[in-house]
Amino acid sequence: MRIELSERLKAAGYKLTAPRRAIIKVLESHPEHLSHSQILEAGKHFYPRLSRATVYRTMELLTGLNLVRPLYLSDATQRFVLVEGGHHHLVCTRCGTIIELDECAEGELVNRLAERYGFTIHSHLLELQGQCADCRCETEK
Repeated sequence: MRIELSERLKAAGYKLTAPRRAIIKVLESHPEHLSHSQILEAGKHFYPRLSRATVYRTMELLTGLNLVRPLYLSDATQRFVLVEGGHHHLVCTRCGTIIELDECAEGELVNRLAERYGFTIHSHLLELQGQCADCRCETEK
C-alpha cells in the first residue's frame, strides 16, 4: 500500500501548509521528472501565490526526508522523482536522449542483493549509459 507524501510529511512532524499541499499534488500527479520551475508553474494551478523560494525549500525538505530524490539527466537542471519503487533510464551519452523504462528489469537482482546482505530495499535508481540507435548509426558512417 502506497503512503501519500502528505501523510509522510505530517508523520515526520511538519505542517501541511497550502503551498506544500500544492507541491505534493504536483509531484503525485505528474509521472515525469520535474524541475523546480516546472513544479512552480504547475503548483500555481493549485495555489496561485506559490513562490519559487517555497518550492526550493519544500523540495529540499522532501529530499532530506528521503521522499523524493534529485535526478541530473542530460543537462545541469535538477529534477525530482518520488523515491518509492524503482526508476530506470537509458541515457545516450552523445545526444542526451533519455528513454524511461516502464518495466523493472532488475527485480531479481534487487531481491538477490536484499537477501544476500540482509537489506530491505524500498527503492532503486538504474541508469544505463550508451549510445542511442541514431547516434550509433552516425558514428558507424
